[in-house]
Amino acid sequence: MSGRRLWAVMFKELRQMRRDRITLAMIVAIPVMQLLLFGYAINTNLRDLPAGIVDQANTAASRALVMDMVATTVVRPVRFKQSPQQLMDAIRRGEIGIGIVVPPDFERRRAEGREQVQVLVDGSDNAMQGAAVQLAQVPVQDATGTASPATRMLAAQPISVVAFFNPERRSAVNIVPGLIGVILTMTMVLFTGVSIVRERERGNMELLIVTPVSRTELMAGKVLPYIVIGLVQTTLVLLLGVWLFQVPVNGSVMHVYVAAMLLIVANLALGLLISTQAKSQFQAMQITFFVFLPSILLSGFMFPFAGMPQVVQWIAELLPLTHFLRLVRGIMLRGASLWELWPDVLALVAFTTVMMSAAILRFRKRLD
Repeated sequence: MSGRRLWAVMFKELRQMRRDRITLAMIVAIPVMQLLLFGYAINTNLRDLPAGIVDQANTAASRALVMDMVATTVVRPVRFKQSPQQLMDAIRRGEIGIGIVVPPDFERRRAEGREQVQVLVDGSDNAMQGAAVQLAQVPVQDATGTASPATRMLAAQPISVVAFFNPERRSAVNIVPGLIGVILTMTMVLFTGVSIVRERERGNMELLIVTPVSRTELMAGKVLPYIVIGLVQTTLVLLLGVWLFQVPVNGSVMHVYVAAMLLIVANLALGLLISTQAKSQFQAMQITFFVFLPSILLSGFMFPFAGMPQVVQWIAELLPLTHFLRLVRGIMLRGASLWELWPDVLALVAFTTVMMSAAILRFRKRLD
């Protein structure tokens, strides 16, 4: 092996890499992104969870207990309701993750050493259940105003946690619905991300140039076949999830498919935009990975969304997977409808409109 020829090949690769701006950016961007995401954005210690409060006793002691629970910084009151049923409705709609219920006979329960407060928690998020357990550790004073550890050992737990939608805390119940979104994000963006680039590399773009097909028609023709593929993937994951892992579908199956359709179209529009930007299929795959990584880490699929800093949450709101996870978990696990989850529906529609419009404007029926 000639060292001279070896160095020549190495320098050739380095010069080619320098000309490829996307590859050069990925070399720096990917490790920086991973460092920032894992070091700054990802936080498993949940704080400031949106909570609802029902204080039916409305006494000085009950208000003090609620203030003590809020002082833990685990919860942040955003809803004040009149009944536990109203709290449950808010949890089902995804407005809150935790509800604190103080019964009207709070003072009598406190004097008798019985259960005094209930913490209702959205069990479709296992991390949320862990945060609710922290609230149950808040010390409760007895009726005389002094802490009574001996009495508390004999009495029932003063604060009890009631988990809905997944009381067994089975991980599959939380993960399988999210996998629908992860798989659709990975495949749909990648498939369409290389579609136009592949036409250009194979020399098929000349045929498209001489046809009367408009830009909009070409984009729609690229998207429609993959919608069918995405729905097939959705069906496959749903069937296997119900059959192998006994994942419940408490809401409408049709609403699940509509939510999947919204995500599919959003990801296809994003993939088309990537395809108009990339110069080769390899570049398209690189850009797809750059989009896929934050989608997995910031959407709430792997790590609790509520544990992320506010700035990172704003960035995550721009990702289609974030909104789909709220939709699919709300429908399948909490039995909510699309109408109750309308903000996330509108977010996906807006994302699709912006991405598709940008892809159509960027595409030109020419070779360069």
